[in-house]
Amino acid sequence: MNFIENTRTRIKPVSLELLQQAQTRLDNKTKPLGSLGRLEEFARRIVAISGNQNPDISKKVVFTFAGDHGVTEEGVSLFPREVTPQMVLNFLSGGAGINVLARHVGAEVRVVDVGVDYDFAGTVGLIQKKVARGTNNFAKGPAMTRAEMIAALSVGIELADQCRTEGVGVVGTGEMGIGNTTPSSAIIAAISGKSVAEVTHRGTGIGDEALYNKVRVIEQGLTLNKPDPNDPLDVLMKVGGFEIAAIAGLVLGCAANSIPVVIDGFISSAGALIATELHPNVRDYIFAAHTSVEIGHRFMLERMKVEPILDLNLRLGEGTGAALAITIIEAGVKILTEMATFEQAGVAKG
Repeated sequence: MNFIENTRTRIKPVSLELLQQAQTRLDNKTKPLGSLGRLEEFARRIVAISGNQNPDISKKVVFTFAGDHGVTEEGVSLFPREVTPQMVLNFLSGGAGINVLARHVGAEVRVVDVGVDYDFAGTVGLIQKKVARGTNNFAKGPAMTRAEMIAALSVGIELADQCRTEGVGVVGTGEMGIGNTTPSSAIIAAISGKSVAEVTHRGTGIGDEALYNKVRVIEQGLTLNKPDPNDPLDVLMKVGGFEIAAIAGLVLGCAANSIPVVIDGFISSAGALIATELHPNVRDYIFAAHTSVEIGHRFMLERMKVEPILDLNLRLGEGTGAALAITIIEAGVKILTEMATFEQAGVAKG
């Protein structure tokens, strides 16, 4: 727990002075004031987060965390949990959606087993950080022990620390875990006080009857476990997931290391929400990639006070939305670092 507390103490507010200095530079580029809209926002925020007037985010890494969920015993997902390890192997072979989009934007995908119910011994390319072979069924008791929760959080923090050492310029979050929209809905319901029905959707595409069951299961888990809405770690432990915990740790660690972090959709936002509840300055380091089809996602974004970049009806996860958003953020940075000023171009300033 000391490791997590030490990480929290390293998180500082971003520099308002650097934000203003970056905007002043942007205002001297050969364009009308504010004409590049949110690209200018992304550029000035990257400057303030990194502490660098000429930031380089060419080294881009998307972490895809994988974990299984005991709550799938309750029939909350369209797919069996065996799909989780199958997809992990697909990631490693380069055949998944995240692999395609990461190649497209020049990002590296790092796949992390933090809690898959499968033995990956000897699997090349996989970052093996397994805490346990899946969480417990939170409809029958806490999803994990406190020690397991801390271990999973620590995985993400350690990876963020490693990114700082490697000089990674921007990090994206992704996940894989059959059934993981269920703990994500439980987390936002527990923290926000919204009804479970308000924040729960169809995940992989379940029908009406299965959706009704999913809502019932989450309600049962919340009633049984009574997660404390004022204690994000209690919420995470009782109704969360190992990949969600690792994402929370990664986001927390990125904030502590002054690394911008681009969160994907609903499940990634559940992890980011835990991190922002642990420290309010964390939100200053977050870029929300997109608005998910999952109805609970907008409540998460509102709670974190972050504005999504894209709205493409995405709901795949894996880090796909994060990869796409990273390249747009990078475009904003290039405007700042590569676009000519009025003086350089010999253009009269209005």
